[in-house]
Amino acid sequence: MARYGLLIDVTRCNGCYNCQIACKDEFFENHYPPYSLPQPGTGHFWIRIEEKERGKYPWVKVTYTPIPCMHCENAPCMKGDGAGAVYRRKDGIVLIDPEKAKGLKGIVDSCPYGVIYWNNELKVPQKCTLCAHLLDKGWKEPRCVDACPTLALRFGDLDDSNSEIAKAMASKNIEHLHPEFGTNPRVLYANYPKLFIAGSLVFGDTDECGEGASVSLWTPSGVEVHHQKANSFGDFEFDNVGEQGSYQLKISAEGYETKFISVDLKGDIYLEEIVLHRR
Repeated sequence: MARYGLLIDVTRCNGCYNCQIACKDEFFENHYPPYSLPQPGTGHFWIRIEEKERGKYPWVKVTYTPIPCMHCENAPCMKGDGAGAVYRRKDGIVLIDPEKAKGLKGIVDSCPYGVIYWNNELKVPQKCTLCAHLLDKGWKEPRCVDACPTLALRFGDLDDSNSEIAKAMASKNIEHLHPEFGTNPRVLYANYPKLFIAGSLVFGDTDECGEGASVSLWTPSGVEVHHQKANSFGDFEFDNVGEQGSYQLKISAEGYETKFISVDLKGDIYLEEIVLHRR
């Protein structure tokens, strides 16, 4: 039996909303007994896109994070009101029985990720099913994955080393969304956005962009965690730095004085123009 999972690479998501549209197309006004009742036209986002604006002018970035049901191994929705109405299949997909769950609005509030929705007309909680009705008919992936043009979504058997999801996970730093919830979700994330440090370099004697200058980022204990060369505009950026704290930038270029800059990272930082001076 497969152990299904979903991998979401945030850096590949460009906010096209194809996944959300495909989900709506599949479930709006469509009844798939015993998997689900029809999804309403508005108010439900069985895979929602979380838009996050990062940084501030003139260095602003926007990331898009798809968030479906996490299909948790330790699913809070299966407890309390969900006992008996929410169940996990042998392949790991967590489903809400549309008949047993009628009237049980408490199931909505049990989800710490906020991905269960209340259908006010049908009086039933609803969420992503990973298109279990299609998988059981032979489909290889849910509609959202099939519709993703950038391969930001990968689906498959986590235990099959030859599956697309296993191959994609092998070369990425994988993490859970809100690991503090302790739910052990089957939806995994790669390159989930963290803090960034960016800046622009200028050669002071020529007033030219600091293209090719070497920039490295160090921890207080003297460990180099990132390194790159400034681009043709003299810009550099270390994304997904991670933890808040104190760091040091080392900037060097042939013929110029090496510059050290201390950075107290509490949020995304753009250091603006940094001038390098001739020795």
